Amino acid sequence: MNDIIKKIEQEQMKAEAPEFRVGDTVRVYNKIKEGTRERTQVFEGIVLKKQGGSNRATFTVRKISNGVGVEKTWPIHSPNVEKVEIIRQGKARRAKLNYLRDRVGKAAKVKAVVK
Repeated sequence: MNDIIKKIEQEQMKAEAPEFRVGDTVRVYNKIKEGTRERTQVFEGIVLKKQGGSNRATFTVRKISNGVGVEKTWPIHSPNVEKVEIIRQGKARRAKLNYLRDRVGKAAKVKAVVK
């Protein structure tokens, strides 16, 4: 039974999953279906967390829109996520950046990685 589940999960995974880390500022291109039409909506923000494994892995992105914090969670291997574009890499020393929810303005930023 376990082998059957693993085989089904392997078929649902994307060939090339996006490579990004917690703390990165990313732009997520999401496919949205409205009736018969299909369009792409862009969501740009900081990656708060990545969790799960195999085809069940998800990531959460947070942005501030009109002074209100908005978070969205997507499965990494979802067919609705066209691509994830890294805008800037952030330096995070922990796996989940939940403390950013309490911060406002410049305090809600993550330091950029200097290469």
